Amino acid sequence: MGEMPEIRITDIHDEAAIAELRDQLVVHNIESTGYGEYRPLSCFLRSTECEIQAGISGFSWGGYAMIEWLWVSPSLRGAGLGSQLLQAVESEVRTRGCRVIRVNTHTFQAPDFYRKLGYEQIGYAEDTPIDHGEVFFAKRLP
Repeated sequence: MGEMPEIRITDIHDEAAIAELRDQLVVHNIESTGYGEYRPLSCFLRSTECEIQAGISGFSWGGYAMIEWLWVSPSLRGAGLGSQLLQAVESEVRTRGCRVIRVNTHTFQAPDFYRKLGYEQIGYAEDTPIDHGEVFFAKRLP
């Protein structure tokens, strides 16, 4: 084994390197569990100027789905768009054979939104960020 490379943390967000890192972890997870079929899922709603107005993104794998990002522009909030996006994902992942869907949110974001849609709190992390918390949710899919 050669000399260990120098570890340097950076604030540069390298999308290609992050995708490569994710892909390597996905391969490891599939090899370790035997569950294949890792599939991304997303929907982006754009304005006529091509700016994202709302979107949802995550993945399904091994019989569950994870929502990593869900956002609705402040000007469109309160009209049910977030619920529609989440319900569309729930419908899609059912067709993929998922039994559970997971999501995390911060206390200042949308914990009540997820509770209202049948998500159950399964965990909580304090001071993430400081003076706030992160709430972990799961929902069993019929």
